[in-house]
Amino acid sequence: MLAVLVLLVSFCNKSDGGNASTTATKGGAGQTRTTSGDNGQTTKTTTGLAATPAKAYNGWVDPATSGQPWSTKVVGQITFRGNPTRSYYGLGPVPKAPKIQWQYPETGGMCGNSPVGGKDKTWCGSGWTGQPSVWEQGGKTWLSVGAYDKQIHFWDTATGTSLIGNYDMGDIIKGSVTRDPDGYPLLYSGSRADFHILAIDRDNKVPESLWTLKATDVSPTKWNDDWDGSPLVIDDYLFEGGENGQFHIVKLNRKIGADGKVSVDPKIVFNAPAWDDQLLSDLSGSAERVNDVSVENSVAISGNTVYFSNSGGLLQGWDITNLKKDPSSVKRSFRFWTGDDTDASVVIDKEGMLYVAQEVERDSTSARSTKVGQLIKLDPTKPDDPIVWSVADPNGMWATPAISNGVVVAPTDSGRILGVDQKTGKILWEKKLPGPTWSSPVIVDKVWVQGDCSGVLHGFDFSNPRTEPPELWKVQLEGCVESTPTVFKGQIFVGARGGKFYALSDK
Repeated sequence: MLAVLVLLVSFCNKSDGGNASTTATKGGAGQTRTTSGDNGQTTKTTTGLAATPAKAYNGWVDPATSGQPWSTKVVGQITFRGNPTRSYYGLGPVPKAPKIQWQYPETGGMCGNSPVGGKDKTWCGSGWTGQPSVWEQGGKTWLSVGAYDKQIHFWDTATGTSLIGNYDMGDIIKGSVTRDPDGYPLLYSGSRADFHILAIDRDNKVPESLWTLKATDVSPTKWNDDWDGSPLVIDDYLFEGGENGQFHIVKLNRKIGADGKVSVDPKIVFNAPAWDDQLLSDLSGSAERVNDVSVENSVAISGNTVYFSNSGGLLQGWDITNLKKDPSSVKRSFRFWTGDDTDASVVIDKEGMLYVAQEVERDSTSARSTKVGQLIKLDPTKPDDPIVWSVADPNGMWATPAISNGVVVAPTDSGRILGVDQKTGKILWEKKLPGPTWSSPVIVDKVWVQGDCSGVLHGFDFSNPRTEPPELWKVQLEGCVESTPTVFKGQIFVGARGGKFYALSDK
């Protein structure tokens, strides 16, 4: 046992480069600063790592960490929208006049066939949500993304060369991969086939699937076997929703063996349908889509509650306070029907308020979605009347909103992008880009990075967020930018539907 513990500590300190004692990299990742919080407690923070509080939070995710890095061990952007509250957008600096540094592939594109409705369809590049994970490990900066060529790629951010082999997921990958936040050499991702846990520490430099979760491994299920959500891993538990209409909690049982290699022994300890009889009744006029109750967004956690919505518009929170002691104690504690398909992830602020963006797709439930609105701020402590404010949009929203300096930035399907006052819901400004704008906004160091569907990646000045942000720069890429960019230490990484993946920088 002692040998295993020594190996684990050695691996986390050496391989991930995230500890203040081992990291002294360009861009300040190894710089330690001391800050005082609102409660007067002093914390020590290494740039790019989560702060270590003087007093541990008594719960799963401290709401006060909204907007902050997730991991205390791994410097990087390692899941969709960066942290459990889906509110951390990357680590600067942001390039001032970026241009294409490298692209993959040099010629052709990353394409794959994946049928829709029984008909063949070719998909190219990377799409919704498709945000790459970037992290420091072993003296290099790794980049990983799942693409429409059915492969998960692993590149060196400096050169675009492969660090290890690709992993073939068997079908296209629409969602964003999650890198293990605790320093284990593991990657978590699903495709339009199965969900996998991949080991990336094998001697042959080829990822190995250690565990596969199929949509039919739990029951009952509805809709299909896609996995679009980017999972969260906290205290050895994995949280994930599926397009099988189920919410899953998995005990991972991660460890480093005597051989120095990572292993897992996953057990599904809880699962529950993301629908109920009331929702199916509310969707009864939706014809064949009455059973479309899939979870396509990435689950979010604040305090002791997991939040997500589904394709039927059922937003819910599940209390995981006593999960570790008794998985059967997990209960739904919040329920609110928004009325329409919700692919965007729930964003949670420091006060525990929820920001939800929904689509406009279901004619049969339009009365409800019109009443509720398409961008909604909810107070989950008031379950009977949770709406704080709402904003209507006739085209709906696929992108996950961003919160920065008191302003909510919300792209719509038409290309209309709204800047909304976080407290009041007042529309402060509007901007029009070529739609649909499914790429989620990224705001780092007062620069807002946004893709549009003409293939342009924009940088806007967000130093005065209450007025319409002026453009700082733009870069023309090939194909609609549906994917969400990642900003990390002077580079921007993003894929586009033309078939290629890009690294941008000032170099």
